[in-house]
Amino acid sequence: MKEENKGEVWELRLYVAGQTPKSIRAFANLKRICEEYLAGKYRIEVVDLMENPQLAQGDQILAVPTLVRKLPPPIKKIIGDLSNTERVLVGLDVRQV
Repeated sequence: MKEENKGEVWELRLYVAGQTPKSIRAFANLKRICEEYLAGKYRIEVVDLMENPQLAQGDQILAVPTLVRKLPPPIKKIIGDLSNTERVLVGLDVRQV
């Protein structure tokens, strides 16, 4: 993990569309990755676009599931079920390429 990120809380928002197998898998994968690499330093907000479709506009969500890293800046997005741990870590800047 980068030095400057050690004290920060990672704010992650996972956009899903209902309780589909892909959405459930994305949340489970995200939780596992956060526990392993960001233990105690993350918050996950799940936004169900079936219940709140207007929330997709704010983060310009075009596909689900989509993970948005709100903090630390800059904002990052990852689309998919988050099953490729390495891709998620690099995409979130938890791990450098």
